[in-house]
Amino acid sequence: MNSEAVSALIAKTPTLKPAKAKLESMEPGAYVVHRSWGFGQIKSYDEASQKLIIDFKGKKGHPMDPAFCISTMEVLPERHLLVRKETDSKRISQLIAEDPAQLVVEALEAYPNNAATVIELEITLAQVIGEEKFKKWWSAAKKAVAKDPRVAVPEKKTECYVLRETPVSAEDEILEQFNSTRSARRRIALAEELLGAIGKKEVKGDLSAVLKGVADAVKDSNQIDTAERLYGAAIRDNLAKALGVENSFEPTQAQIMANVRDLPAIAEKIPVQFQSRFLELVQETHPIEAREILFTLLKTSQGKFTTEVINFLVEQGHSDELAATLKRWQTEQNLRAPVLLWIVKNRHSKKFAKLLNDLITPRLLGAIFFAIDYEALQASSARRIPLADILSDDPDLISDLLSTADPETARDLANTLMLNQGFEELTKKSLLARFIKIFPKIQSLVAADAEGKEEQLLVSRASYNRKREEYDTIVAKKIPENSKAIASAREHGDLRENSEFKMAKQDQSVLMAQKSQLERDLARARVTDFTEATTDHVGVGTVVEVRNNQTGATTTYTILGAWDGDPERHIISYKTAFGVALLGKKPGETVKVRAGNTEEDYTIVGISRYADKAAS
Repeated sequence: MNSEAVSALIAKTPTLKPAKAKLESMEPGAYVVHRSWGFGQIKSYDEASQKLIIDFKGKKGHPMDPAFCISTMEVLPERHLLVRKETDSKRISQLIAEDPAQLVVEALEAYPNNAATVIELEITLAQVIGEEKFKKWWSAAKKAVAKDPRVAVPEKKTECYVLRETPVSAEDEILEQFNSTRSARRRIALAEELLGAIGKKEVKGDLSAVLKGVADAVKDSNQIDTAERLYGAAIRDNLAKALGVENSFEPTQAQIMANVRDLPAIAEKIPVQFQSRFLELVQETHPIEAREILFTLLKTSQGKFTTEVINFLVEQGHSDELAATLKRWQTEQNLRAPVLLWIVKNRHSKKFAKLLNDLITPRLLGAIFFAIDYEALQASSARRIPLADILSDDPDLISDLLSTADPETARDLANTLMLNQGFEELTKKSLLARFIKIFPKIQSLVAADAEGKEEQLLVSRASYNRKREEYDTIVAKKIPENSKAIASAREHGDLRENSEFKMAKQDQSVLMAQKSQLERDLARARVTDFTEATTDHVGVGTVVEVRNNQTGATTTYTILGAWDGDPERHIISYKTAFGVALLGKKPGETVKVRAGNTEEDYTIVGISRYADKAAS
């Protein structure tokens, strides 16, 4: 827009006068970024309609009111990377590929005060690089930028990248940050960065003050936990070695690890890069108990630490004991999800073939289902379960585990799958199809399901856990004990006169009936927190005040899940006769309830939500 056009627009709308400079910058050829339309270029100004004509990507020749653009559109300077991507694409492409730090420097030069927040800079760079490539490119570029003495790198996303007037080396910047912070945690992290620079011979200053600062943090700070103290001690000792200083610092790493009871908690929090050294320290600090400690750590391990512990045990010559321990844990249902995940991921590994061959059985699939179900029940939110993911993503896993199964075992495992809380229904059907491919008769499970499920039961998490615990006790303890009792009774001779055998077989019938009933109940159950209840009418999860019309007495009842009855506390299941009679009724309505030979009338006085009372 030229001066005459701007003046005419301001004369028409005087409130635009403060924006005169910005209106004048909206001239043909200028590049812009609009809040809604994104990047574009002003092509012309139509004086007749008083509209800017702008070419946006995917929307050419778009007319826009300049008054509207004042607050929604920014005119970009010539040095802005988005402009230069259009006007100097060869140079920008070269910087992207060869010199990302220089690209960031030139990006900052286009911002006021040569500074931009992390978010501002990342948005611009993502548009220049391309959304698909940006994440990987930026991950590498940030490392180059951090080493560039011209750029001050922010610690937080809310802070700014700043182009320095006087370049400062990355090492000098670390030293400056170290001296300016009192945080023990931050000092340990900065000392670790300096160690890397020392290895490359990039640090020339005196680091004795850094060594003392880290040593003091490890010894005296109450800001760090035991795992952080141990790691800090390792950084301290490595720094002393690099500086050629005699190591007489306390507490030593061995002193920090002296209490065996602390080791599992330390192992949970140590950095990944320190895990291997931590295991060596266990061996050095507790040479007699090391093997027992390592197996304890494995049992409670998570993520990469599981792999580290197993590799360490194998390297220490404990392969046979490890194989026996894993097999025992499987029998005892003590194989936790991280170890199970490691087993299935490494089941085809030649290195661990001897260790894992005897574990790849249908029993392992049962242990996997148990671990997934347990994790789902413990989860407070719908977070991912890696073990469930790999069961879905690895198309050969179920067939590998069922390779030695008989039809009855496969059917039991398929039933267990259908009861599992860790899978969505569609995923269950997909996994069940893999069972059916190997054992076609399992199709009857699907057919029975298709004929019509029994009515769903709404249950609380606590009652579901109790029912599930009852089921697990029967399957994992009572049925195996009964099988042993039957086998023992057989040894007593003539089965026709063998009362112990008959009693054991009767117990078996009862246990199998209980198991089947519990499986049906659990399959019908839907866990709820009762937050769906309303106060419009009586429903599952409501607290109801009722008046006995014969006696005039009022009583408050809580209507909860199918397995939540507690008469002493006036908690009733919605499946009871009283619960069924109350469901759907509104305040003021009357219900008739038969108790034995008598029939009583109750009037609904008030309704509230159980979830609200439980939260208060």
